Amino acid sequence: MEELGQWQSGCWIRLTAPTPDERDGALEEYGVPCVFNEYITDCDERARYDSEDGWMLIIIRLPHAKENNSRTPYNTIPMAIIHKDDVLITVCAAGTTMVDEFIGYHQKRATGFIDYVDMIFRLFLASSLYYLKYLKQIDTRIEKAKYELDDNIDNESLIALSRLQDSLTFFETSIRSNESLLAKLKNKLPIDELDAELIEDVYIEINQARETTQIYTTILDSTMETYSSIINNNMNTVMRVLTSVSIILMLPTLISSFLGMNLRNWMEDKWWGMPMALIVSFAVSIGCYYIFKRKKLV
Repeated sequence: MEELGQWQSGCWIRLTAPTPDERDGALEEYGVPCVFNEYITDCDERARYDSEDGWMLIIIRLPHAKENNSRTPYNTIPMAIIHKDDVLITVCAAGTTMVDEFIGYHQKRATGFIDYVDMIFRLFLASSLYYLKYLKQIDTRIEKAKYELDDNIDNESLIALSRLQDSLTFFETSIRSNESLLAKLKNKLPIDELDAELIEDVYIEINQARETTQIYTTILDSTMETYSSIINNNMNTVMRVLTSVSIILMLPTLISSFLGMNLRNWMEDKWWGMPMALIVSFAVSIGCYYIFKRKKLV
């Protein structure tokens, strides 16, 4: 595989993050049906197969790692594969390291593709392997966030877990749509014996990616529920302690309120009246404290 300065029959035309004018100009130059534009420009388009006037359109969902400060660290993007006769065009709305490494891998091995069918299924295989690669990174982030939460439960770590949960949802949806598309292409494309073996490899990797995503989703859901229960338990403990302290402090106030009423009692003329009121108040408070302590309320 090598880069060419101009178009040749059977070469791969790759459009990465093109402007609307660049995309429309390239598609118009090679006579691609305008109806495909609706699918190509939709960033949320699911994996699909379509055909028009002898042209074939395949859209697969590729894993994509975003910037560190992004709200969702991982998501998926569509890649359109357009083919007719000796014209093969791919359109990807954003740059992705998966395709760059896919090209670099084949350049280092000095290998190309047997035909467009071979290339399509190799892209499926590469995307499945990249899903697994990013899933390992997500697992590492989950373990890091859990380690931080073990020391101190803070909003930042919980939000990080929530964003990873969103990424896993994107992954699972895209992997399932790619899997459905792969089953459909088996009946749409001319497949030989080598392609059949490659498809089996793709099925193995895509199934592993789907099952791994489901496992990590289950683990993350369980982790979020666990920390949510811990937060609720800590809140209940704090509220129980505050309620107990309020009751203990209320009793001396209640005693002084009774003795301070504008009514005659047997203590108002005694010199020991005030000390007695203080002693009774402290004794009642200390007694309540020990009762609450035995019941583990404070």
